[in-house]
Amino acid sequence: MQMLVIVLNKVDKVESLFKEFINIGVRGATIIDSKGMARVLHEDIDKIPLFGSIKMLINDQYPYNKTIFVVLEDEQVQPAIDAVKRVVEDLSKPDVGILFTIPVNCVEGFASNHRN
Repeated sequence: MQMLVIVLNKVDKVESLFKEFINIGVRGATIIDSKGMARVLHEDIDKIPLFGSIKMLINDQYPYNKTIFVVLEDEQVQPAIDAVKRVVEDLSKPDVGILFTIPVNCVEGFASNHRN
């Protein structure tokens, strides 16, 4: 099993992403509000000389993001990643988001209806 972690800056895409997940058989995910380091530093950025120029690079359109955690069977990982790419399009563009996977060695409380 693996955990797919998606940090999504385009929060308006969350509902569409979850619909795609349901379409491919992913039945459970956890979502939390989150904020990146640059956004946090933006609040006091004028006090930090080294980061003063970063202020101009930060896009105020996205004051926060969503972090989504999904525990998946190995065979579900690539379809889930493909679903993310269908919904959010090009992750290499600025202010879209990132995704990564982490191996999961132990799971308890994983309801059987989450599995295919």
